[in-house]
Amino acid sequence: MAEQVPLRVIAKEWGRIGVLGFGGPPAHILLLRRLCVEQRGWLAASEFEDGIAATNLLPGPASTQLAIFTAWRVRGTAGALVGGAAFIVPGLVLILLLAALFLAGDPPRWVLGAAAGAGAAVAAVAVQAAGALVPASLQRSGGGAARVRWVCYLLLGAAAAILTGPWLVLVLLATGAAEIAFRRPARRTSRTGDTAPPRPEGDAPRAALPLLVPGLAATGGLGALAWVALKVGALSYGGGFVIIPLMQQDAVHRYHWMTDGQFLNAVALGQITPGPVVQTVAVVGYAAAGVLGGLFAAAVAFGPSFLLVLLGAAHFDRLRANTAVQDFLTGAGPAVIGAIAGSALPLALALHQPWQYAILGLAALWLLVLRRGVVPCLLAAGALGTVAALCELALP
Repeated sequence: MAEQVPLRVIAKEWGRIGVLGFGGPPAHILLLRRLCVEQRGWLAASEFEDGIAATNLLPGPASTQLAIFTAWRVRGTAGALVGGAAFIVPGLVLILLLAALFLAGDPPRWVLGAAAGAGAAVAAVAVQAAGALVPASLQRSGGGAARVRWVCYLLLGAAAAILTGPWLVLVLLATGAAEIAFRRPARRTSRTGDTAPPRPEGDAPRAALPLLVPGLAATGGLGALAWVALKVGALSYGGGFVIIPLMQQDAVHRYHWMTDGQFLNAVALGQITPGPVVQTVAVVGYAAAGVLGGLFAAAVAFGPSFLLVLLGAAHFDRLRANTAVQDFLTGAGPAVIGAIAGSALPLALALHQPWQYAILGLAALWLLVLRRGVVPCLLAAGALGTVAALCELALP
């Protein structure tokens, strides 16, 4: 274990990153590396890179798990709990305050306009998020028949996001399991000439194939909210944006906690606030059951990340060497990308005003053609929405 860092220092430093961490996982990783490797020297550069690789193999929000892991390295279990909470709480408080404003029963006209404007850009953000994941996933898949399977998994994920809603989780699990089945015979064949006995692969760990309890959904109320939040926290393979198809059908159409427009607002709020994007689930929880619902949803969604790191951090090297885990993610990865891209269609169809489609077009130009940042895009879209709403109010 590295130097025993005081808990108050961990709370201060990880809390600072939670406040300044706009821009999603790339920004979080940069800030954590700067703190732990460059400024304080608590971790070696190679150890930090190994932490990134290991947390990317886990389901759930990878940058949050990296924050928990680095805090664990410098102060054990207590450090992980304090550091993880300090990283999550600032953004969680801010997003709940914004949820109270944007989901109020009779919000001001400018608030409605800002929400509608930012929400209009979300479909373009989803397409950009999916596109950013494609190169690494393609490289991981290999060529030949594996590339064909990659395309099939991508299309299945897109179709599931558009057509099946909450049952997307089954597609993610099925594509991962299918890739394990396809690759295992090839791996055994390649080992027939080995002089040493092959290293047992074992089954994919529970981190990669989480046990799901869909019976929670049937209970309604907090049971349903727990199920939705658990899917978000335990199945966010490939990045936080996969939460959109995991939540939208449940939050809007099945349990009617919020409208399509309010769900778009929730996604936008998750993008413009600091900290992990997964805390968008707190807005859904707020819509379902107020502040306590938001806190409950966040606790359920982030719980798996703490458990995975606390129980598995000492075994991350074995996790990275487990070929079943690698194969599972090789199959689930393109399905996740397809699901994120596919979610853009229902998000775009949820728009109602002509000027929202104009904002969506501008957002697509900004993000997909000019390749500029998400946060400025959403802030500008919100400002345009405010102007449009006030102009509507001024018209006779």
